[in-house]
Formats: sequence, C-alpha cells, structure tokens
Amino acid sequence: MRSPEGSVTVSGGFQRMLLQALLVSEGKAVSHETLIAELWAEAAPAGAANALQAHASRLRKKLKVIEPDRVPPRLVCLPYGYQLLMDGAELDATTFTERAACAERLRREAPEKAVALLRRALRLWRGSVCGGSPGGPLAKGAAARYEEHRLQALETLFDSELLLGRHTAVLAELREAHLANPLRERFCEQLMVALYRSGRQAEALDTCRQTWQCLVEQLGVDPSPSLRRVEHAILVQDPALDRGPMAAVHAARVPSRN
Repeated sequence: MRSPEGSVTVSGGFQRMLLQALLVSEGKAVSHETLIAELWAEAAPAGAANALQAHASRLRKKLKVIEPDRVPPRLVCLPYGYQLLMDGAELDATTFTERAACAERLRREAPEKAVALLRRALRLWRGSVCGGSPGGPLAKGAAARYEEHRLQALETLFDSELLLGRHTAVLAELREAHLANPLRERFCEQLMVALYRSGRQAEALDTCRQTWQCLVEQLGVDPSPSLRRVEHAILVQDPALDRGPMAAVHAARVPSRN
C-alpha cells in the first residue's frame, strides 16, 4: 500500500486476506461472519472474533503509518463488521472498469477513442487479480468478476480495432485471446473475421471447426447462431465481412446445418 506519505507492506497472511476482502468490497461494510469465513472458511478457531479483531487492529496500525493525520481512520470498526473507507483512494480495478464502460459507450461512434481508452485500461493489469492469492469467497468472487470485465474489454477492443480496419495488426492478440479462452465464441468470431480480411479464408474456417469440436467435446453443445453466421458469411464471401462492425455480419441469416 502507498500514499503521498510513504508505503507499507502487509506481510501477514491473515492481514493480507483481510485487506484483500475489504478492498474487493469496494468501500462496502463487511460483516464479522463474512470476514471470519473469508479468513478461516470451515476451520475457524474458537476465538475467531477476537482473532479477527487483533488482525484488524494490526492492519489499522499499518494504514496509520502511510496516513498519519487521517481522521477518521481508513479502517473503521462497526458494531457488525468492518469497512475500509475508499474516499480519496484509487483502486486499479475501479479505474479499469470505469474506462472500459466509457469505451463501450464510445466504440461505435468513436472507435479510435475507445481503443485508446481500452489500451490504457488494459495496461493496468499486471498479473492475476489479488496477486494470484486465492483468498476466500469474497476474493474469489471478485477475481471472477474482474476477469470477466477484462475479457469483455478485450472483446470491445477487438471489435473497435476491426471497425477501424486494423485486422492484421490485432491478429496476434486475437489468436492469443482465443487460445487462452477456447470456449469463448466471440474471440473465435473476431479471429475468423480478422483472418478472412487478411486473405486467410481456409484458416478462418479451420478455426471455426476447431472451436465447434471443442464446444461439442467439452460442453456437449453446438456453436451459437452468432458463430454460425460468421462461418456462413465466410463460406459465401459475404461483402459485410470486408467492412463495418461485427454487427453487420451477425445480422446475416444463416441456413440450418445438419
């Protein structure tokens, strides 16, 4: 943690988990029961409430080091739990989601601005959520939520880049995203369009076939109508593939596949 007054390292495992749980709660109060479950799960000691209080007290002292003049303290003890006041503090996760949401609103009318915003937002990711520490239910839920936001931001980024005609420039990024998330059909669709626009129709269709097989074998489902529309558009060399947004391809009708 850092402030204009300096920085401090939270080294204790339980203190880190407590801080992590309060941070991902984004300024909301968290009950004693929830925090005890976060720190100890089913193995809570007999004096868990007192132990939680001790860890909170040590964490409050460390926060005091970097904000010696702050009143009230950053970590507040409530009758039913604890709250980490976020006023004036910035989380990378909050900044990221705000930029991504703004880019989503801009992507159709101002794709250049959307790309710039998303590139800056994605640079805030410097590894796994919470440093890779699994934590308890709160932290795991937040990690899943933030990861979904990241994937959605990537989808919006690729849509915007394709709208700007930068299919060749994003091919490597698209392939990486698709290989890392083989069941996420939108990455497959975007990669197929980028390959087709780059003169690689056969590779685009092979990408679809591999994803189709993966969906059937791992989930027991067929591809969505959206993915099938992109495949059909490539097969018939639909002019909509050469320009405009992905929505133009998705609007096409596709015959049933037996």
